[in-house]
Amino acid sequence: MADDSPEVVTLCGSTRFRDAFEREQRRLTLEGRIVLSVGMFGHEEGLDETSPVKADLDALHLRKIDLSQRIHVINVGGHVGSSTSREIDYAQQLGLEVTYLEP
Repeated sequence: MADDSPEVVTLCGSTRFRDAFEREQRRLTLEGRIVLSVGMFGHEEGLDETSPVKADLDALHLRKIDLSQRIHVINVGGHVGSSTSREIDYAQQLGLEVTYLEP
């Protein structure tokens, strides 16, 4: 990748934190980064956590991580659920940087 190419960042975290996702997407975009995020907010939309659709969306999110140089975890109140933990592990296996909204 050329030095002047923008960093690609995937946002990860619980979709219950829609406001934080949108704030971070806006902030990172204004910093000149390409931001990949969730395609829908499943908690808000009543998506069944055990449905095949949720499994497909989780797999799609891993493909977004494949395109990234970094993931940024939306961990409001320190919350990191099981799906997000898997995404963090996956990113680390790829050697990607992992940053967090909250320490």
